[in-house]
This record gives sequence, C-alpha cells and structure tokens, in this order.
Amino acid sequence: MPNHISNRALSSLKWMVMGLGLMLALSACGGIQTTPYEQPKDRNDSGSFITGKDKAGISLDDILNPRSSGSGSMPVNALLWRAALDTVSVIPIDDIDTFGGTILTEWYPHPEQANQRIKIAVFILDRELRADAIRVQVYVQQYQNNAWTDTGIDGDFARKMEDLILTRAREIRSANVGNAQ
Repeated sequence: MPNHISNRALSSLKWMVMGLGLMLALSACGGIQTTPYEQPKDRNDSGSFITGKDKAGISLDDILNPRSSGSGSMPVNALLWRAALDTVSVIPIDDIDTFGGTILTEWYPHPEQANQRIKIAVFILDRELRADAIRVQVYVQQYQNNAWTDTGIDGDFARKMEDLILTRAREIRSANVGNAQ
C-alpha cells in the first residue's frame, strides 16, 4: 500500500485548516477598541451638491413635531412645489421627494434638439417664494454611435425652466389671493 494521502482526505484537511485560520482571525478582531467618527465642528461646507439642500436640512423633529418647525406645513414652499409639478408634468416623473423638495423626471426628447434627450432635476431650497429658492438642473444626453452618451448640462434651458416655475408660482399665488376675498 502506497504512503500517500488520498485527494479526498487532503481536501478535507485543507478545509479544516482554512476554517481554523478563519476562526483565529475573527476571534482576534474582538479585542479591537474603536471610537465612533465625529464630524469636525469647524467644517465650512455649503451643503450637498447632489440635492442642493443647505447643511441644516430637515431634522427628525421637523417631521414628528410640525409645530416646532414654525409653520406646521411642508418643509418647502408649497407654491413653488405645486408650480414645479405643474411645469414638469408634461414629462414622466421618475422620483419625487416632498420633504427634500426634489423632483426628478425620466429621460425625455429635447424640445429643441432632435438627437438629444434631457432629464430635469428640480430642487426647492427654501420655504420663501423667492427666485433663489429654486434650482433646476437639465442633464443632456446625445445619441451617437447607436448609444446615448452624457454631454453635460443645459444651463440656458434650466434657467428657462426656473423662470416658468416662478411664473407659475406667482399665478397660483394670485389666484389664491383673488379667491380669498
């Protein structure tokens, strides 16, 4: 009988050694002392570049206790919110965040360019009806080589959308003032 270990026994031995090594490695991690990460208090950032919200944002207390947030209503301007929904309603909506004040549309054919499509992101930044309380980003893709490729942001179209939303918000406010009398 030859003096060698069968392949089956060798495979079982490998698994046992790996298992023992894994158990030793995991048990060694138990004694590590960690401290939670604390964000530096002297940071001076203007907020999220993704959502456009300022760094204060919305606290859980704003949602659970509406009286403590001041007006007891939406955390964004209701007129701007409704005007933004009215304005972009011609394009299918992809995502809406009422508390964050964000509206994101699906890709839609560009109204001025046949080989381009756009995606609109609307950010309502404040509770006041002001021009700087709304920001619109219009992302553009171009069809070339049988594929859609990102080509950037259309700033002019975004400004037109902001103007349309502000105009619609003023119309809604005027209609409500007329009805209240």
